[in-house]
Amino acid sequence: MTYHPKSDFLAVMMDRGYLADCTDYQGLDEALAAGVVPAYIGYDATAASLHVGHLLNVMMLRWLQKTGHKPITLMGGGTTKVGDPSFRSDERPLLGPDQIDANIDGMQRVFDRYLRYDDSPTGALMLNNAEWLDDLNYLDFLRDIGRHFSVNRMLSFESVKSRLDREQSLSFLEFNYMILQAYDFLELNRRYGCLLQMGGSDQWGNIVNGIDLTRRVLDHEIYGLTSPLLTTSDGKKMGKSASGAVWLNADMLSAYEFWQFWRNTTDADVGRFLKLYTELPVDECNRLGALAGSEINEAKIILANQVTTLLHGAEAAEAAEATAREVFEKGGVGDDLPTLALTVDEVGDGISVVQLIVRSGLAKSGKEAKRLISEHGARLDDEPLTDAGMMIDATALASPIKLSAGKKRHALVQLSDQ
Repeated sequence: MTYHPKSDFLAVMMDRGYLADCTDYQGLDEALAAGVVPAYIGYDATAASLHVGHLLNVMMLRWLQKTGHKPITLMGGGTTKVGDPSFRSDERPLLGPDQIDANIDGMQRVFDRYLRYDDSPTGALMLNNAEWLDDLNYLDFLRDIGRHFSVNRMLSFESVKSRLDREQSLSFLEFNYMILQAYDFLELNRRYGCLLQMGGSDQWGNIVNGIDLTRRVLDHEIYGLTSPLLTTSDGKKMGKSASGAVWLNADMLSAYEFWQFWRNTTDADVGRFLKLYTELPVDECNRLGALAGSEINEAKIILANQVTTLLHGAEAAEAAEATAREVFEKGGVGDDLPTLALTVDEVGDGISVVQLIVRSGLAKSGKEAKRLISEHGARLDDEPLTDAGMMIDATALASPIKLSAGKKRHALVQLSDQ
């Protein structure tokens, strides 16, 4: 790609590695250079928090605002009732309106950390597509919108083909999702002058549908831009850790565990992640990413501190780094580790160390905990743990004990004050 953009936003997208494809580079660039461009990314409210997999496009919205444009976070209060079939092997469970509203509230807490919501020309908007989807008249919608969609073309999209090729059921409900998403772009353009939809490259077909529909119905020129679907250098999907999703809400994943996720980045990913997930200058990201040996570990700490500061604040990042240094460099306990607090009644005459490993989140099951012990991967207060039958009583928990899984994952277990 040799296009040299005039607009700051497109230059940032290219220089930092956010850009996979664009429907019209020159047209979008000219619109961005001419004035404030409202742009949106849609988020279905399927969980009470965003996770690390969402962070790339949240950063895109942040850069959009920093370069003088208007971000729109579109919450899928309507489409969540249907479910996005894109690249899924099964149908999403359907959620009720109360759960959807609660999830949107949880997700907004994250957006508030990255975007400025106000009435200024570049102030972010938080919208909900239930605003126009909930009251649609089905027959009118079929006549006015449905007639613009070719089933042949919809069947050709990779997200649909992948389900059909595996002979997995694709319900009519899910098939409608791409029409509703296209309609979102049309309504955002009609109501708010939105000119750009962004998303992961798996959303390309849905984005193109929205552009095509808006041209047909309103005769307006609008644009689409996608980011690469990110995998780590070892081929894993970004946003997954050994213990599950890396949530962005502190009540679902502590700031320390979030910090630790970034500190554990593989050497080959450091430079790229600095460009995508921090605001450090590109030259500095490249310099840090090129470090080797023990120096790359300091670059990882910079990465962890920068990303954690954006989400949880500077104090949380400093506390996480202090805890990490205490745990790893001095063999101490650290104040900020994930903590399992047990009542005296829960401990009773004793609780198995296997159960403690599972309940503290260091293993997903008793079987996994026992395997960890048998493979010499578990430690109790920094001493190797070899007996899977060990019982821990209340006396042993008079002061906190530290459990470890491997070299990088730790938790405290203590008696609660209650």
